Amino acid sequence: MDQLLRQLPEGALVLDLGSATGSFEPRQFGLRAVRADLKPPQAGPGAWAVQADAACLPFRVGVFDAVVCSHSLEHFAKLEASLAEIGRVLRPGGVLYVAVPDASTLTDRLYRLLGRGGGHVQRFTSPQQIAGVVGRHTGLSLAAQRTLFSSLSFLHPSARGRAWRMRLLGWLTEGLLAWIVGLLRWLDRWAGTRLSVYGWALYFGSFKAPIETLPRTNMCVRCGAGHASEWLLRIGRVRPRRWFPKFRCPNCGTWNLFTHDKDYAAVV
Repeated sequence: MDQLLRQLPEGALVLDLGSATGSFEPRQFGLRAVRADLKPPQAGPGAWAVQADAACLPFRVGVFDAVVCSHSLEHFAKLEASLAEIGRVLRPGGVLYVAVPDASTLTDRLYRLLGRGGGHVQRFTSPQQIAGVVGRHTGLSLAAQRTLFSSLSFLHPSARGRAWRMRLLGWLTEGLLAWIVGLLRWLDRWAGTRLSVYGWALYFGSFKAPIETLPRTNMCVRCGAGHASEWLLRIGRVRPRRWFPKFRCPNCGTWNLFTHDKDYAAVV
């Protein structure tokens, strides 16, 4: 998502759709944002809040420079109508970012099992499927895609809530969760599995610069934030070891097992 936001001109207006608390901080990128959600979203610095149905947006034609749908399309009951609305409110030349789970993965199956569906009413199983439905209803072409890896942060002790299924995981500590995620990531690399894959990020429209498609495998088990491995090394957040190197999340300070993104370039 950051790559899309950094390519927008200063002061551009972005619709953050289906994000109650905001998918990004607009002032960090010199942008303005409107957060729209079925439930009352939170306003913030540089961000207005509008309660609205994605299938019937209260905005005029062509008002937004970009639309961000970060982990929200799978929640839209009226997917086609919502996509048509996205196409309507985007200005000519506008761009769209979509991040969705792969419904066939262990991560999403586990999330839906423990969360009684987790609100996922749409099931996506390939980037081609997503690109097809988005293209038909918005008129936008797919520019790039990236595989997203999971942090299993919904299993973290701070995120479980009171559902009885989640209470069964009382034995799962933060440290143990980090090791489980690391093991799944290791299996994906060496056994060719997709056990730690979450889904995909897709970029639609025309961009001034190429979109980096290397996956980000270093996901924090506490806050769920993803960080590029080269960036973590550059800012000194990695504790190098011959076996099981770790990184400290720049967002929340949690220790996680570290992996090199380039080792997972073939995972789709």
